Amino acid sequence: MLSPSLKADIRKLWDAFWAGGIANPLTAIEQITYLIFIKRLEDLDDRRRGDAEKARRTHRSIYDFPKIEGEPVNEKEERQKKWLGDAYRWSHIRRLPSEERFNHMRGPVFDWLKQIEGDDKERMRDAVFLIPNANLLTKSVDILDKLFISERNQDTLGDVYEHLLQEIAVAGKNGQFRTPRHIIRAMCDLVNPQFGETVCDPACGTSGFLINAYQHLLEQHTSADILQYAADGTPLNLIGDKLSPEQHDDLRRNHFYGFDFDRTMVRLGWMNMIQHGLEKPNIHYADTLGSRFNARLDPANNDLYEKFDVVLANPPFTGNIDKSDIGESLKELSTTKTELLFLELILQLLKPGGRAAVIVPEGVLFGSTRAHKTIRQKLLAETELQAVISLPGGVFQPYTGVKTSILVFTKGSQTETVWFYEVAADGESLNAKRTPEPENNDLWDMRLKFKLRHGLPAPAFVRLDEATWQAWQKLDEETRAERYLQPRFVDDETETEEGEAVALARLDDFATETLDEAKDWAATPEEVAENDHNLAAGRYKPFRLDAVDHDPPAQIIADLQAIEIRIQDGLDKLLAMVEGTE
Repeated sequence: MLSPSLKADIRKLWDAFWAGGIANPLTAIEQITYLIFIKRLEDLDDRRRGDAEKARRTHRSIYDFPKIEGEPVNEKEERQKKWLGDAYRWSHIRRLPSEERFNHMRGPVFDWLKQIEGDDKERMRDAVFLIPNANLLTKSVDILDKLFISERNQDTLGDVYEHLLQEIAVAGKNGQFRTPRHIIRAMCDLVNPQFGETVCDPACGTSGFLINAYQHLLEQHTSADILQYAADGTPLNLIGDKLSPEQHDDLRRNHFYGFDFDRTMVRLGWMNMIQHGLEKPNIHYADTLGSRFNARLDPANNDLYEKFDVVLANPPFTGNIDKSDIGESLKELSTTKTELLFLELILQLLKPGGRAAVIVPEGVLFGSTRAHKTIRQKLLAETELQAVISLPGGVFQPYTGVKTSILVFTKGSQTETVWFYEVAADGESLNAKRTPEPENNDLWDMRLKFKLRHGLPAPAFVRLDEATWQAWQKLDEETRAERYLQPRFVDDETETEEGEAVALARLDDFATETLDEAKDWAATPEEVAENDHNLAAGRYKPFRLDAVDHDPPAQIIADLQAIEIRIQDGLDKLLAMVEGTE
């Protein structure tokens, strides 16, 4: 959790960019990311040098210039090369006078950055320095030195970068927008990634799904007496104490894959993962619906076809793509609509038995085109469509008010029953402000009922209140639908890394309440087929006819007669008054 002073420093950084002439938040965060990367390179190089010294092996610094085989060694030249390499270190850059620093950064440093070798080359080869003046660069360097100190713990570094990303309050140019983190956490809980499984997001943006999948695994492997939850559902103290150091290292390096066709988003997502402790992010630039990427889905290539255990995604769904460049294996769907093509892509990426949770616009569920119907039929016939979770219209404010749903499915078996849940409140107001309202949050209840319906292990948050889980297990489906899991919170405080006390509303336990109207229901594939394969939750919502007590007919007639008498009496009096004035 961030301290007020850290939040204030982040605000100062944004204000400095605004005042310095960079008003576009995406441009600002990209420039900030370049600076963070340059700073991180030195921190990482120093750590690797220390590790090499402990292991008594040679360390090749990223700042060392390559030696040419057979080239005579000249000590003066070697010292000069070493100085030139060190000139790209953050510690050197920050000590330069303001104007000299500015000229050094926009010239030699960024030229070097674009030619850097190794895993980072792909993300930096088209880096452009857009900070307009030395004053803004100086302010940025000073603030970043305070925010990203190498001794800061990984959770705080991740929170700082996430807080920076929250300032991006406009949709991306390709129709993408930031998915609320509490929605992502709920989706991770539904598909429940396990240790050793591979997780993919084919439209990863800032990597929110991948980071939360990583944190979900830490949550699953953190002891119950350590784990806590904030009122918005954020798990706290995710230390993964049940994992060995080797398992931690494997988890950070080998299991999370993201693709995006916006280079800015690739850089932001890549840096976001680094700041959350995933040191070698598998985040790559790719048009996942295009022909070049699609070649990797050819089963003969043994590359990406049926590679992933879990797919989590909120793909762009604001338009169409060029028909001529659609990947070959996606063409049989005969559509250019991205929201439909991404569902087909996800089916091809998933292993048999693989699980997916995907956000789709409501039109996917009831659209009448052949492509809409085909993809819905595929979901019912080729997967176990476990849930259609209807989200309220304001979830993606301030980006858009579009109505969406979450589809949860497992590849490789047919659907026996489709379960629907109607989320009316998600813990925040549904307007542009998205003010926290933790007492109004259906996501706790939805996750519990999903696990119970499908015979899955309890969600991690129930470990705080095992008695509630045991009581719910004893209820039949009809009774469960009439009950509601209501979280209860206690006011607490926590101490930040800076030693500042911060108020914290924390999950305490749960109460079981009775609903006036059910929030979940189910339909068979046959019922869905009879309704033109419509998967909109409202289509199958049970119609409730409430009994109303009426007076006997004779009494109703007598009451009407009495009313008529009063009306006639009033009219007679009114007529007499009018005649008396003539």
